[in-house]
Amino acid sequence: MEQTTDFHKNEDVLKQQIYQLKSKLKNVYVGGGTKRLEAQRAKGKLTARERIKYLLDESAEYVEIGALAGENMYPEHGGCPSGGVVVMLGYVKGRLCVVVANDATVKAGAWFPITAKKNLRAQEIALENKLPIIYLVDSAGVYLPLQDEIFPDKEHFGRIFRNNAVMSAMGIIQISAIMGSCVAGGAYLPIMSDEAMIVDQTGSIFLAGSYLVKAAIGESVDNETLGGATTHTEISGVTDYKFKNDQECLDAIRNIFDKIGEPQKAGFNRTTPAPPQLKPAEIYGYLPADRVKPYDMLEIIRRLVDHSEFEPYKELYGQTLICGLARVDGWAVGIVANQRKMVKTKKGELQMGGVIYSDSADKAARFIMNCNQKKIPLIFLQDVSGFMVGSKAEQGGIIKDGAKMVNAMANSVVPKFTIIIGNSYGAGNYAMCGKAYDPRLIFAWPTAQMAVMSGAAAANTLLQIQVASLKSKGETITPTAEKELLDKITTSYNEQLSPYYAAARLWVDGIIDPLETRQVISLGIAAANHAPIEKPFNVGVIQT
Repeated sequence: MEQTTDFHKNEDVLKQQIYQLKSKLKNVYVGGGTKRLEAQRAKGKLTARERIKYLLDESAEYVEIGALAGENMYPEHGGCPSGGVVVMLGYVKGRLCVVVANDATVKAGAWFPITAKKNLRAQEIALENKLPIIYLVDSAGVYLPLQDEIFPDKEHFGRIFRNNAVMSAMGIIQISAIMGSCVAGGAYLPIMSDEAMIVDQTGSIFLAGSYLVKAAIGESVDNETLGGATTHTEISGVTDYKFKNDQECLDAIRNIFDKIGEPQKAGFNRTTPAPPQLKPAEIYGYLPADRVKPYDMLEIIRRLVDHSEFEPYKELYGQTLICGLARVDGWAVGIVANQRKMVKTKKGELQMGGVIYSDSADKAARFIMNCNQKKIPLIFLQDVSGFMVGSKAEQGGIIKDGAKMVNAMANSVVPKFTIIIGNSYGAGNYAMCGKAYDPRLIFAWPTAQMAVMSGAAAANTLLQIQVASLKSKGETITPTAEKELLDKITTSYNEQLSPYYAAARLWVDGIIDPLETRQVISLGIAAANHAPIEKPFNVGVIQT
């Protein structure tokens, strides 16, 4: 494409955002800090990321889940980089699996609320895709100052062990390696796995440590005698294997995976992968730095799909949503994407880009049903302001058509994957398969924003509410004070719009460079292909 001045400005802005992303990730990779990493190594232990790197097949593709979890959360507790746990989707001896490794450099691997949420997300990915899961355990257990936020509820710490039992009953392979502390309730995780191994001298597992045992029953015993490798492989039989160091333990896991039988397949269609014909890097210049500026989403799609080939569905109908078939790294996919440019209907009416109209929703519902019929995975590319509002839209049945789209999307039995490119506002987030609608993976670009509405709209709404409240009390507000209040509201709201705010809370699985999108989608579909579709597609009652 012609590289205009705007193109270069857009390119510069997005590259700066990617630099910021990589800088944040670089800090995350240090975990609890270089001193703690060196202290871990001084004990003869590998760090969490070193363990995963050693375990995964060299040069094979992988995707990290939740790298930015916990970002800027818990400042009063010293922070919790990456949620204190590293989760990776990758290959071990050619077998795709989920790997979960506690990071003992972050509060000794203690579980914060976000740690539990991230572990549950890892198990969810394994459950949905019927993937083996490997736990590399090195944790001091629940972080006691926040125990009320992690212990008793349905989606808290105990759900982990419930999932262990459910996955075992489903035949999903679970292998655990005790490579450090494994304390209290956390001791159940490795022992509820199919096989448990322990590293001598550094690994230990017990329901109560030596201090608690002394306080509870008056017995004096050291931790190694209480729950070390010798105790549990020679006396209690709690663990199955003992190894002299981390490397030997990880080699044993690789040997186990080398002998696992072939999984069943869902049978999604794949041909020989091919790169896009158009340069993917041109996305940097094509995506506007000004998020309200229109652009043609088709140009983005053509830089993501094989051969840059896209087969549109109902091309001239419901044009604010693009629907069609393509391939990503050889995999056949159905794409539903928000069209960001202004479009003109056959009646000569202009429709705003990024807004879902009745005809667009109707088209998307039909396309989603077709993809389910043909067993084609769905990709949602979000840059959506929401559904159209106003009397004309309401009288035209926007709620009915929107519900039809949401119904079809929510009931899809084919795997769904979501990439948030730009705006993700209000019900548009829901209709375009936001986190609440079970995408197998959901990632954001650095340009993404998520909220009920845009920052400007929300700030002005909140300002009107606060000004009205003051006036109802007989108070007045000067224009200067009103501007200061608006600035304060805008700053606060914009922080919550940030993709980093979303990634910290695991509303998305991570933030990626746009050039990593194909890899994420491809590995996601490869994972989904391990889980045959077991139920028929049924949308229930839909108003037509």
